[in-house]
Amino acid sequence: MASGSKRVIMAAMLGNLAIAATKFTAAAFTGSSAMLSEGVHSSVDTGNQLLLLHGLRQSKRPACPRFPFGRGKEIYFYSFVVAILIFGLGAGISIYEGILHLRHPEPARSPWLNYLVLGASLLFEGAAWSMALREFRRSKGKRGWLRAVSRSKNPPLFVVLFEDTAAMLGLLAAFGGVLLSQITGDPRYDGAASLVIGAILAGTAAWLAKETHGLLLGESAHPEVEEAIRNMALSKPGIEQVHELATLHMGPDYILVTLSVDFTDEIRSNGVEQVTAELDRDIKTAFPRVRRVFIEAQSAPATNV
Repeated sequence: MASGSKRVIMAAMLGNLAIAATKFTAAAFTGSSAMLSEGVHSSVDTGNQLLLLHGLRQSKRPACPRFPFGRGKEIYFYSFVVAILIFGLGAGISIYEGILHLRHPEPARSPWLNYLVLGASLLFEGAAWSMALREFRRSKGKRGWLRAVSRSKNPPLFVVLFEDTAAMLGLLAAFGGVLLSQITGDPRYDGAASLVIGAILAGTAAWLAKETHGLLLGESAHPEVEEAIRNMALSKPGIEQVHELATLHMGPDYILVTLSVDFTDEIRSNGVEQVTAELDRDIKTAFPRVRRVFIEAQSAPATNV
């Protein structure tokens, strides 16, 4: 999964870098506000992908005394930073540029260049978007799209997919603004397109922040994983009851499991050690993402008569 995420991020980054250069060139020649906003958009996306790559690399660093469970949550942190940057830089600058162009409209020069750049950008963005969509579809399995996003523990996949979707919508908005400005002769449509692009980016950033917020706080594993672990524990001879089961994603591929179980009265201490070792091994075999398992022996709480 990590290799798939890296491949998607690299493809999106290289595409956005080339697209940003062409958009800024077109904006300089034509004076289009929408093209300038799109250039900022692609530049922010390029920087965001660099941050995601850095987060992926940091998350692979081994555990140490300061971080005994590793640094898997680095990718969650940088995904949240990406959401902030999309809102602060992408949306903020686009909205500012749109307001400025509405207050002081200037007719665009050589609009054909805008169409040429927008057409090429749609091809590049479409290729990156299809790759991100294909990888996310493969990872989501049979779950619905919204549920897959809300339950995903691998934010780079849906962050890049959201960014590319916003980029496609932004390009369509820019195309509409340039076209309407040329048809009507009113350059304010170009500024209005910048406002639409800013609104698209703001909405994307808000959704990304919401989805990565839970991962930063610490989300549990999927309910089906927890249910399977509970059943595995109850199937072990010597375990009478599971009082508490808690899981925590320390990263996309790192799950921490804690179990509080009640052993039968007949089991001896060496039997407890054997059952505990077997359960630890079986859980990690069934779920390779489970890296640490903590099992605590706890008697059933006494009931007052």
